[in-house]
Amino acid sequence: MHVLLIDDHALFRFGLGELLERRGITVDAQGDCEAGIGRAMQTRPDVVLLDLRMPQMTGLEVLKRLREGGQTMPIAMLTTSTDERDLIAALQAGAQGYLLKDMEPDELITALKDILAGGTVVAKELTGILARVVQGGGEERRAPLAFSDLTPREREILCHLADGRSNKVIARVLGITDGTVKLHVKAILRKLAVHSRVEAAVIAVEKNLCARGGH
Repeated sequence: MHVLLIDDHALFRFGLGELLERRGITVDAQGDCEAGIGRAMQTRPDVVLLDLRMPQMTGLEVLKRLREGGQTMPIAMLTTSTDERDLIAALQAGAQGYLLKDMEPDELITALKDILAGGTVVAKELTGILARVVQGGGEERRAPLAFSDLTPREREILCHLADGRSNKVIARVLGITDGTVKLHVKAILRKLAVHSRVEAAVIAVEKNLCARGGH
């Protein structure tokens, strides 16, 4: 796995880079946002990790620049911010992950692998915050009826979404095609009245719909 890390804190860059490389992950660490954007376009890393708050531009601005430049690789925030506004803004801008800098190394490695596999990973400490934002005022009353409308297969797939699994992984586990999974996901989003798989997953976790509790 090739990871591009863009973070203005030198000690953090070096420390995380060494930690990841000891786990067999190639790391390209950049402290300058413009240089980082250039490296991303040149080297096409498997995953880009962005600090959220940097002096030249924010991580969100870097994310938007990369997307506008046609870069489609997974991009995740790696930050100290637990502000729900930062979390929502990152996901709305297309981030596939929102990770915290104080997470355990093994958790970070697992998150990177899940993101590379196509999943969306949000730090478990922030699941409750995201759930409150997603559900809003009237969602609480609609959710029980919406869940009752789900078929057993849709509930099963929803629980896989709550675990952050990609369509390909779900298809492989259930022995069905990617296309079938996509159809089920569309039905789930429609029945839960949400717009993204992240929102659906968060509601499933918050409602304890899955036996494992999602996380």
